[in-house]
Amino acid sequence: MGKKLKVLYNKKTILKRVKDLAQQISKDYPSGELILVGVLKGGFIFLADLVRALIIPVHIDFVRLASYGASTHSSGKVKILKDLETSITGKDVIIVEDIIDTGLTLEFLKQELFKRRPRSLKICALLDKKSRRKVEIKVDYVGITMEKNYFVVGYGLDFSEQYRHLPEIFFLDP
Repeated sequence: MGKKLKVLYNKKTILKRVKDLAQQISKDYPSGELILVGVLKGGFIFLADLVRALIIPVHIDFVRLASYGASTHSSGKVKILKDLETSITGKDVIIVEDIIDTGLTLEFLKQELFKRRPRSLKICALLDKKSRRKVEIKVDYVGITMEKNYFVVGYGLDFSEQYRHLPEIFFLDP
């Protein structure tokens, strides 16, 4: 592939931010009647660590969306490859996403889930890359705001289905 990986966020930094997010979510939802919607595939490791760090019980479901393919740039066209299996009508819901880039994918998902009439719908992202935003989107829980426009891999994030297994977040250095 010809690209070098450089550590951007180490395990300690990632897990500290995940624990901070879990603490805030646990505080905001003391009843524990919450559905976390993980966005596959990239968000599964973040979601697993987040759930383990929560001190409240939660229900978990997943969606799988496609917008990247084998490119490092979003196509802007989003499609649902796997839909929820749980009804979210009248429930508190948090979308758990690995990274927010242009915001197009998340805006699409948010609008789709709003149609199902949840009591509340919030967004939790491990990484927020605001510099690439194409649509304004409110992110309620942010782990790390990325200052530079790196394409990142590891900790569930991939490039063409590679690097998800890495325990830290790296950026691709051409």
